[in-house]
Amino acid sequence: METVRHSEHTLKTALISENPALVSQYEKLEAGERRLLNEAFKPDHDLFGPITLHSQSDWIISHPEAPQDFEQFFSDPYRKAPSPEKRSIYIQCIGSLGNTRIISEEYIKWLKGYCEAFFYGLTVKLLEPVPVSATRCSFRVNENTKNLQIHAGHILTFLKKQKPGDAFCIVGITMIDLYPRDSWNFVFGQASLTDGVGIFSFARYDSDFYSSRYEGKVNKLRKVSSSDYTVFDNYYIPPVTSVLLLRSCKALVRWIDGDSDSPGVSTTRGREDNGDLPKPAEAFKEWKAWILKCLAVVQK
Repeated sequence: METVRHSEHTLKTALISENPALVSQYEKLEAGERRLLNEAFKPDHDLFGPITLHSQSDWIISHPEAPQDFEQFFSDPYRKAPSPEKRSIYIQCIGSLGNTRIISEEYIKWLKGYCEAFFYGLTVKLLEPVPVSATRCSFRVNENTKNLQIHAGHILTFLKKQKPGDAFCIVGITMIDLYPRDSWNFVFGQASLTDGVGIFSFARYDSDFYSSRYEGKVNKLRKVSSSDYTVFDNYYIPPVTSVLLLRSCKALVRWIDGDSDSPGVSTTRGREDNGDLPKPAEAFKEWKAWILKCLAVVQK
């Protein structure tokens, strides 16, 4: 394992800018917000610790990129920000997210609630779910993992056409694995910053995905027309566990607790014959503890 550490001077240089527009923002910070920002300058503090690289396949090692400080991010001409006319985030579900209708509906409500809490002040709207066939995307069986995959770039083209006029962005989510081009093995997601569209797959967040017992393997894709999407009629959907939910959206305290008083957070639960479907939030305990530490600094 390797640990990436930066000095206090390096961290301050990266996070604090002399850009007048940013200076005016710093001046508006309240005392608690300043305390939390100062915690980021302490290399060994438990709130913002160093990054641990576990293997040579970690992204930072295998995909070297030029560093970017906050001023570079702020000044990026391609960076988009919400406007009064475009303040809505749309979520488009492609295929089913659960192996029953109620699970699929609840899962997307949980994700919607998280987005409302994380992007507080923006409106999050759900579009009607669509089957894979509606996107007219290419598909294949992965030669290595033997699971169905859909073409991420083709999904982006579909989402761009679906994007409402008041949308800041439209995000597609699916339980089907993705690939960006024939030469690639897979991709977790793909997005276009200029078009404000993105597609993300939760397929590989399933704890069993890389195991021999994974139930989504397809031994052989029968020869069908490129327009025959019946292969997705009964495709495997992993169970929605707390680990899968955590990997899908991280955590916020009130959202984790399901507090109905949370501003903008939807905690409505669907019902089946067996009663309420509880939110599987057990794996969020560590993130909840971290957020509570941050709040303690702000409210000190």
